[in-house]
Amino acid sequence: MPKTHSITGLVAAVSAVALVALATGCSKPADQGRASTDPAPTANASTVPPGKAASKLGDLTAFRSIATDVSTIVDKGDLPAAKTRIKDLEVAWDSAEAGLKPRAADDWHLLDKAIDKALSALRADTPSQADCKAAMGTLLKTFDTLEGKA
Repeated sequence: MPKTHSITGLVAAVSAVALVALATGCSKPADQGRASTDPAPTANASTVPPGKAASKLGDLTAFRSIATDVSTIVDKGDLPAAKTRIKDLEVAWDSAEAGLKPRAADDWHLLDKAIDKALSALRADTPSQADCKAAMGTLLKTFDTLEGKA
């Protein structure tokens, strides 16, 4: 019977890991396809700072932080650097899709479209600072709107 106990322990450990992954909404390894060394954004409403409402999607702070970085870079006129940084947002957002989208599909699509517009503006053959700035402004307003809907 000693082997039963070791198998039971192994099954318990694997089950615990699976439950933690399900509880956090994670469907992929955090580092899969990562474009930078930034920590993976999480969408857990319990990580929202006190006094700030999480969106129906959860805590979008890490995603918004990347968008804010991109907006600052666009404001400085360094569109190639902004294009590189927005890739981090794209990868993080795509990696989190399976955990976020089921929470509030309409909100997810709204934010996804705003991210796509910002990506398109920065990836244009000849990107315009005005177009990029407008797209980033819309994206940041979308984050703010969703965080206010919680």
